[in-house]
Amino acid sequence: MEIFKLPSGRPLSYEFTYKTEPDRPTILLSNSLCAQYGFWDRVVSVLHDEGFRVILYDHPGHGQSGVSSDLSSTTFDSLADDVYTLLRSPDITQWFAGVNSPSTLTPSLHAWIGVSMGAALGVVFAVRHPGMIRNLLICDTIACSPSNAGEPDAFGPRVAAARTAGTMAKTVDETMERWFGAEWTAANADEATRVRKLMQTTSADGFETCIAALKSDTFDIRPLVGRLAECVEHVKLVVGERDADLPVKMAQMRDQVQKGFDAAGKNEKVELVIIPKAGHVPFIDGYEDYIRAILPFLKH
Repeated sequence: MEIFKLPSGRPLSYEFTYKTEPDRPTILLSNSLCAQYGFWDRVVSVLHDEGFRVILYDHPGHGQSGVSSDLSSTTFDSLADDVYTLLRSPDITQWFAGVNSPSTLTPSLHAWIGVSMGAALGVVFAVRHPGMIRNLLICDTIACSPSNAGEPDAFGPRVAAARTAGTMAKTVDETMERWFGAEWTAANADEATRVRKLMQTTSADGFETCIAALKSDTFDIRPLVGRLAECVEHVKLVVGERDADLPVKMAQMRDQVQKGFDAAGKNEKVELVIIPKAGHVPFIDGYEDYIRAILPFLKH
């Protein structure tokens, strides 16, 4: 683990694997709420075997990343700024430089793989920084805040419950149940224990500040997904079969992405893959099928 200091002084924990091997294409992995970047360990191992290098990082208040003094200030734009600042820092650019000057080089990513809020963030980042991402893999994400969707706020009560309890323990337990279910947890005790420990590194402040982004009226990627054809070369969507109504909603998102590629005159088929029996983080409970879904896409 490395720590990068953002301009505000806030720490951001990250890891850059095989950074001294620039011939390896670089993939950035972006997490869901309550997930620390160690969630991706088994995926990272496969990506290494396939010849890639990986950048992983933690959202505010997750892992060793710090939070702003104003917990309500976090938005998807500010989260995108955090990642852009990291990628443009000498800590990263020196390993992309080659014959270029590290002070002027803007690294390009072979792929951004995001799950949940990390997927929505990938869309925001791609549109804000066209050309920095070649391949965008969008997994298990809502498209907007509850207020923009005209739905009840499911997030605020979770923050209130965590604050009342004074600990994240019950929140982690409830999230484990919602994401994986008792049957999978019992049948995969070692992996469930590993994941639970990583989730427990999320602070209550981190939970609240990232939920502020998810609740914000500024969170709405519906107008952005149709613009992805202008910003990236390829897009693929993946969703767990058991992830509530997201298979339906992500099918609608896929259609909007496809319309954008069609309008741009690009001969591109945007695919949606549903991972059988998997939930909100399908690279955990649908690992084998998830790997089979993403590897051909990453060979673009």
